[in-house]
Amino acid sequence: MELQASLHRSFVGGGVSFPLGFRMVSLMRNRFFQKHSTSLQKRSKASISCLLNESTAKVIYSVAPAMGHNKEAHPECSLRVPAIVSALEKLELTPKFRGSEIIQLQDFRTATVEDIASVHSRSYVFGLEKAMEQASDQGFIHIEGSGPTYATATTFEESLIAAGAGLSLVDHVVAASKVSQTPPVGFALIRPPGHHAVPKGPMGFCVFGNVAIAARYAQRVHGLKRVFIIDFDVHHGNGTNDAFYDDPDIFFLSTHQDGSYPGTGKIDNIGCGNGEGATLNLPLAGGSGDIAMRTVFDEVIVPSAQRFKPDIILVSAGYDGHVLDPLANFQFTTGTYYMLASNIKQLAKDLCGGRCVFFLEGGYNLESLSDSVADSFRAFVGEPSMAAKVKDLGYLYDEPSFKVKEAIKRIKHLHSL
Repeated sequence: MELQASLHRSFVGGGVSFPLGFRMVSLMRNRFFQKHSTSLQKRSKASISCLLNESTAKVIYSVAPAMGHNKEAHPECSLRVPAIVSALEKLELTPKFRGSEIIQLQDFRTATVEDIASVHSRSYVFGLEKAMEQASDQGFIHIEGSGPTYATATTFEESLIAAGAGLSLVDHVVAASKVSQTPPVGFALIRPPGHHAVPKGPMGFCVFGNVAIAARYAQRVHGLKRVFIIDFDVHHGNGTNDAFYDDPDIFFLSTHQDGSYPGTGKIDNIGCGNGEGATLNLPLAGGSGDIAMRTVFDEVIVPSAQRFKPDIILVSAGYDGHVLDPLANFQFTTGTYYMLASNIKQLAKDLCGGRCVFFLEGGYNLESLSDSVADSFRAFVGEPSMAAKVKDLGYLYDEPSFKVKEAIKRIKHLHSL
């Protein structure tokens, strides 16, 4: 217990000091990542050249399932990404069936410590790396209790791979946008998820803030100053919110269930200092569904993005708002996610040269998760939704339309939309 408490303090930035030997090892590994990032980028550029020859691509996706990061009976388990991949294969939404229209990125870079440290404190990053010794000895450990968030012996390495899979998609989408007016939409099918991870530590199943790290990477590496982040996970993306709360160049927009975990994201949380107004939190009443989200998209998301004028759109794509998901109480359907994917793709085309990358966040009913991601892919390639064939409509009840209208009215007033 004492050791776990010590580890927890290091994760939340409690100022735990590590032995000199550990600090030296961490420094050496950090230098290793810096040294080898150049060769990784060279390989990535070669991959990009191959992609650019595939001028008909509509979707490019990466797969990082983190099979070693797993705990039996935990909702955020290693079955999630394979379920999606199986559905894509079954529904013929893979390169095997689509040729160059849908591309799976096979050779992607691993995120470096420098990439992660653009969002997270180094004490957290090195503390997590050190904790892998304990995880290896015990099989798994809890690194944060509110989720609860766990780690296994492979969590650190697989979290770097997940973040890197997203960064590589940013590279490819940006490169494609320079030679085509219709670059492919990127989708990082990755785990662990990231939007709850705060700068000083893990939270809510999340280890590293994949979207937040990608936002800083897009700015630093590609010169894309203005980043618009849409988070439609049913839970508030508090980690992303906190990372950019005072930053005027990254607009964070979250729709989430009012009163759900982690209890953050109040409607009047709009940013601070120079970043005031660049955070938009819209908590919606439990029971909100397709009608609510369509209205929010038209009346809140579109005008916010148009006014912000982004250089790229990044999406925290959580599928736990689905009516069948066990961890919340929204009434989204497979069709809701088709609408969001289609409309966000069009928004990116209208505002930022089509540059758009989705990152998997939540979604814990394997069937609704895989069906909804597959329908998102259909939206990206311009095919009709298959939502009518999915058995999720029989569970729906009347949405709380008055509460939704009042929330939209208030957010439009707060943000002068």
